[in-house]
Amino acid sequence: MKGRLFAPRLVLLHLVFLAAVVASGWLGWWQWERAHEAGGSFQNLGYALQWPLFGGFALFLWYQVVRMVNGTELHRQGEAITVPSATEGSESAGEDATERATGRARRRSPVPPPAPPVTEEEDPELAEYNRYLAELNAAARSR
Repeated sequence: MKGRLFAPRLVLLHLVFLAAVVASGWLGWWQWERAHEAGGSFQNLGYALQWPLFGGFALFLWYQVVRMVNGTELHRQGEAITVPSATEGSESAGEDATERATGRARRRSPVPPPAPPVTEEEDPELAEYNRYLAELNAAARSR
C-alpha cells in the first residue's frame, strides 16, 4: 500500500499539496500581520481567516487522493467489496453467504431494470404519457 502511495508519479502530487498548505498558511499569516498594521482593514482580516480554510481544503483533497489510491490498490488486488442487495430474502441471503465464502462478490449493473408496464386501468395519465414518449421516440428514429 505504501509503495503505491509513494510512486514517482504521486510524489509530485504530494509535493503540490504540501506547497499549497504551506503557501496558504504563509499567506494567512501575512494577511493577519497586514490587518494589524496601520493601513490594514477588515478585508485583510477576512483574508487572514480565509487562507487557512484554503489550506484545510487542500489537506482534505490530499486525504481523498490517498483514499482513492488505496481503494484502487485494493480493487486491483482482486479483493471483493460486497454491496448489500436491494431485495431481502432467504434466497439472496444464501447467495450472499456463498459469495462471501468464495471471496467473489456479485456486481450490480449501474442501469436499473426497466419498470413494469402500466396499464390504462392502473394509471391512465402515466399510460398516456408513456404512449406520448413512444411516439416521440418513433418520430426521432424515423428522421
